[in-house]
Amino acid sequence: MSKFPTRISAARRNAEALLSRSKKQESTLKLEQEREHDAMVEKTARLRALRLAKEAADREAAAQTVATARPKSRRAGQK
Repeated sequence: MSKFPTRISAARRNAEALLSRSKKQESTLKLEQEREHDAMVEKTARLRALRLAKEAADREAAAQTVATARPKSRRAGQK
């Protein structure tokens, strides 16, 4: 009769080992997904900042172009 409890405990140990391995893999996967998400959020923020800086520079350049442009004389075209 001593074989029966040993079988149960061996089966239980095997099941617990599989469960712990599965939980470890799941937690590793979740950690990896969190890292990827954080990297994506960081990249998006960096790209947004670059885009906004470029748009501001473009607006400033356009304003300077308009301010420095001289109006053409109407007589310049008539000869």
